[in-house]
Amino acid sequence: MSKAFLIDTTRCTACRGCQIACKEWHELPANKTKQVGTHQNPPDLNVNNYKLVRFSEHLDGETITWNFFPDQCRHCVEPPCQGASDTVEEGAIIKDEATGAVIFTEKMKQFSDEDLQYVRESCPYDIPRWDAKTKRPGKCNMCIDRIQEGKLPACVHACPTGGMNFGDREEMLALAQTRLAKVKKEHPKAMLVDPEDVSVIYLLAEAPERYHTHVVAQAPVPTSRRQLFASLRTSVTSVSKS
Repeated sequence: MSKAFLIDTTRCTACRGCQIACKEWHELPANKTKQVGTHQNPPDLNVNNYKLVRFSEHLDGETITWNFFPDQCRHCVEPPCQGASDTVEEGAIIKDEATGAVIFTEKMKQFSDEDLQYVRESCPYDIPRWDAKTKRPGKCNMCIDRIQEGKLPACVHACPTGGMNFGDREEMLALAQTRLAKVKKEHPKAMLVDPEDVSVIYLLAEAPERYHTHVVAQAPVPTSRRQLFASLRTSVTSVSKS
C-alpha cells in the first residue's frame, strides 16, 4: 500500500525542525546565505535543502498574520517529471511501487542543462533543483531508506506539534478529512491541496495564494522543442483514438 504525508499547516509554528532534520539525515551541507528581510532561510529550495519552511507575512487591518508552509516534493500519484524525463532517458526518475516515492536516480547527472530545465518545467509545484556544477539532483525522496526500516521520515519524526503525519495513504486521507472538518469551524476557507493527485497532502486554513505561489498545481506551459513535440504527439494520439 502506498504511503502519504498529511501536513497540517495550522499546527506549524515555523520552528524549522523538519527542515533541519531533513538536512541532518541526508547529510546535506550548509548554505551560505544572508539576511534579506525575512525569517525564511534559505530564500528558496536548493540542492542542499530538500525541505523549506516558507514564511508569508500579511497585514490584515491592524493584525499581522504569518502563514507557514513547509515546502517539499509532493510525490505525485502520476509524476509529470517522470514522464518528462522518460523522453530523455527512461529510468532516470522512478516511482517506488511500495511507497509511491518519486526518486531521482544517478542517471540524471548525464542530462544536459536543457534536459534538466525541461524536467523542472514539467513540475506543477516548481520543486526540482540541481547542483550547477555536478548536476547532482536535490529533492525529497520520502526518506525511503528510513521507511524501509520501519521508521518515520526524518521531518515527521522531528515535528513537535503533530503538524506532520505519515502513514498508509488511505489512513492519511481519512485523517485529512477529519482535521479539515475541525479546522473549518474556525476557518471557513480551509482546504486540502490536491489530495487525489499527490502523496504530500497539505491542510491550509486560508486561500493558497497567502502561502506561496506554487502551493496548488499549476499546469506547465511548453517552453522547449521537446515539450512542444510531446504535446503535439498527445494531441495526435487523442485524435486517432476518437
